[in-house]
Amino acid sequence: MKDVHLQDIIPETLQGMRLDQALASVFPDYSRARIKTWIINQQVQVNGKTLTPTDKVCGGEEIIINATVPEAVVWSGQDLALDIVYADDDLIVINKPAGLVVHPAAGHQAGTLVNAILHQFPECAHLPRGGIVHRLDKDTSGLMMVARSLPAHTALVKAFAKHDIERKYLAVVKGEMTGGGKVDAPIGRHSGNRIRMAVVNNGKPAVTHYRIKQRLLGHTLITCQLETGRTHQIRVHMAYIGYPLVGDPLYAGRARFPKNLTEAARAYINHFKRQALHSCELSLTHPITHEALTFTAPMPEDMQGLVRLLSKDVPKV
Repeated sequence: MKDVHLQDIIPETLQGMRLDQALASVFPDYSRARIKTWIINQQVQVNGKTLTPTDKVCGGEEIIINATVPEAVVWSGQDLALDIVYADDDLIVINKPAGLVVHPAAGHQAGTLVNAILHQFPECAHLPRGGIVHRLDKDTSGLMMVARSLPAHTALVKAFAKHDIERKYLAVVKGEMTGGGKVDAPIGRHSGNRIRMAVVNNGKPAVTHYRIKQRLLGHTLITCQLETGRTHQIRVHMAYIGYPLVGDPLYAGRARFPKNLTEAARAYINHFKRQALHSCELSLTHPITHEALTFTAPMPEDMQGLVRLLSKDVPKV
């Protein structure tokens, strides 16, 4: 653990604000959630007294914080190829290929996205989780953001919590959709399989918007936009409404082909061993400069091949 010692005066302009909100403004390098924990653990003194997170401030109070934060996990850098879409002193945007694990873990201590980031951006070793503020499943491709500084990390975490970052995905699903829509269904751990998620009554709120991009033979290419970021959200929601993702090993079930599908398309789908899901667009406000940014990444070749073979103008054989 790392000791943190902070001291400051609450500005008069914050009068009437909750203590945890005020301290998050005074100490922007630390998240409100972390500060709230410090207050609850009585590691924050306000004019020599301990208060609750919801107590209101008047302005002018002396704040002394003596707390601890976990040391960043020590992971090693590794010289791996990275498709870097954007990088500055505070923010990195990566186009992650399918098959790349994000974080080191049991069975994947090396060869991960974090290992590659720490090699090219060693300063990220001092940030929580190597600067990663959100993740993609191993076999989902596309855009990911990485913080390169602690203020940027804190700001991005807050932006995700407030749903201020727009994320769009491309997906190829089984079945021919008749129109777009919205899935508003809570997601939690599957009761019978701990590696799966499911729509459950006591799950966390989850909302996915989807639109048809291209109608295909027995399938549909769709765009999905997330309001929330639950584990496997698009995969679970699409399966829930009867349109699972092609290649999804957890939620797609057994392959069933429409009669008019070509043999080439059947063979391609049988060998498509990952969920057909790609993070194609990220829109956000830069965590430090506050500039409006949008990044895009084209659909990868394996999904392009899938769409070509499923296109309705492909000659039947």
